[in-house]
This record gives sequence, structure tokens and C-alpha cells, in this order.
Amino acid sequence: MLKQMNRPVMMADGQGGAPDENCTHDCSTCGADCASRDGGGIQKAKLNEHSSVKKVIGVVSGKGGVGKSMVTALSALAATRHGFKTGIMDADITGPSIPKMFGVHEKAMGSEFGILPAVTPTEIKLMSINLLTENETDPVVWRGPVIAGVVEQFWTEVMWEDLDVLFIDMPPGTGDVPLTVFQSLPVDGIIVVTSPQDLVSMIVAKAVNMANLMNIPVLGLVENMSYITCPDCGRRIEMFGPSQAEAVAAANGIKLLEKLPIDPVLSQEADMGRIEFNEGTQMESILDVLAGIGLE
Repeated sequence: MLKQMNRPVMMADGQGGAPDENCTHDCSTCGADCASRDGGGIQKAKLNEHSSVKKVIGVVSGKGGVGKSMVTALSALAATRHGFKTGIMDADITGPSIPKMFGVHEKAMGSEFGILPAVTPTEIKLMSINLLTENETDPVVWRGPVIAGVVEQFWTEVMWEDLDVLFIDMPPGTGDVPLTVFQSLPVDGIIVVTSPQDLVSMIVAKAVNMANLMNIPVLGLVENMSYITCPDCGRRIEMFGPSQAEAVAAANGIKLLEKLPIDPVLSQEADMGRIEFNEGTQMESILDVLAGIGLE
């Protein structure tokens, strides 16, 4: 199993581990025997045998700093509050933030059957590299394919047990980790997160086009930091200019799920590790998303 130290560890049985750091993801030109191979194609990674995950949703963004982790956390909270058994895989290996938002600081433990995820007070199961490194501030200085291999191990070695839905908080962009997740995990769809700025149309298009290329359904768009509500008069102030969410969603043929405000209280609760105790109703739209993929 993965060790509690700042280095990647291969599969427990020594077979089908992470690809070499020079991997090109083109199995047709490679003779290596790794988990990505299946007659020259891509083979789905095998879920830990002590786990059952009904649905997998990736939360992605074309760039960093748009609040992807916040949307992931709020989606998991909304699903949990409505009775779904929920987990979060923090696949942003070099910039993990999910444990801090939930106030989880203990190290992940393991058994002969796999790694045990952390469990929050509302019973959301979490796995993040921050639960495995000696110190939360230790940097992860690994090459992309090695990082992608560790993310795959979060699927194959973690004992998620019985989950209705697993949300995957992915790093921004279209690099090794999103490629690994889309190819190796049974992703039922993705949610794209953006912010109301001039470049959003291009950035959203990149994420949507990658999902289409990998035959992954796009379940919807979330515009974060859409506005702030004046505490005195209640007026909505669009701090980053007029929202483009409707136009961007229409241009890409996807559904606009929510326009989330800047919420100083929510941000403070996340910084304090108390996001579970926020009483807002953000990301209730995830319930329609879950119903659309067969969870009700």
C-alpha cells in the first residue's frame, strides 16, 4: 500500500504500477507491462475489491484559481445532506486542499486490504496526498506520469467501501492527471468550473473539448465568484464584470448548473476546516445531476 512519506509507492502486488516518468501514453509504441496496457489500448483500473462506487464525477477547470475544490466540497456536502453516501478523491496532488477545508489532519491508515480513507463528521470519505505525507507542507516534487500513477492508486488501493458517488477534485488543465482519470477510471461525467472573466469561453472550451475527445459526458457548468451580495442593501455586485455563464454554456452545448457568489463566511469556514458546518444551499443543483446519471 501507499506509505506515509513524500514519495510514490507502487502497487502492493508489484504488478501494473504507475507508468514510467517518460511514458507518452501511447501504448502502441511501448513494450512496457504497466496497468495502462490491454493489447495496446487503455485498460480501466480495477477498483479495490473491498469497495463499491456507483457513480464517479470529475470536477475540472481549464485554469487554476476558479474555486474547483470549493465546488467539489459543496457538491459532496449537498449530496450527503440528501442521503447519498459520498466520497472525495483529491487528485490535485501538487496542490491538495480538500483535507484542510474539512479540518482533516490525521494520517491515513491502512490494512492488508488497502488504505483507509479519512472520514469527516458527516461521513464523507476523503483521500488526499496530504493524508500520506509526513507534513502537510511537504512539497510533492514528482513528474507528471508518476503523479498520475498515484491518482490511479487512489482508486485501486483505497478501501472506499460502499459509495453512491465519488467526486474527483482534479488539477486544472488538460495534463497527465485528467488524462489518467478519463482513461483509467469509470467517469460518468464532469462538471466544469469557471469564473466570470474574458477568457472563460476559451478555457471552458478546452475542458469541454478534452472531455468530448475522451468520450466523457459534460454534466454542466458552474460559474464561481459570479457576484457578491452587498451586506447593507442586498444588491448583487458583479465584481469581475457581467456574467458570461449563460452564453458560454450555450456556446458549448452544456447546461449551466449554478452561479455561485463570493461568500466571505463560506471562505472563512473553509479556511478554518469547518466547511461541513456551513448552512447554505450552494450546489443543490448536484441533485439534478445525480438524478440524470441514475442516482435518486
